[in-house]
Amino acid sequence: MNHDSTGYWRATLALLGKILVIWFLVSFGAGILFAGPLNGIHLGGYPLGFWFAQQGSIYVFIALIFWYAKKMGDLDREFDVHED
Repeated sequence: MNHDSTGYWRATLALLGKILVIWFLVSFGAGILFAGPLNGIHLGGYPLGFWFAQQGSIYVFIALIFWYAKKMGDLDREFDVHED
């Protein structure tokens, strides 16, 4: 049972930072910045850069939501601020 509120918020912000970096790299990076090189690869008949811009970023966003919920539950238990 750890009631370190500073450590809890530091861990929470670190997790949020990681998620935002991943989200930026997938949505803006793969969909816009790196679309040219990625378009040389085809996924289901579509260029990969186009696929990331249209659907890949949505799939990654949904996966990040579930990953965030799981990791926040773990952090809540670690710092004894869970609700269950």
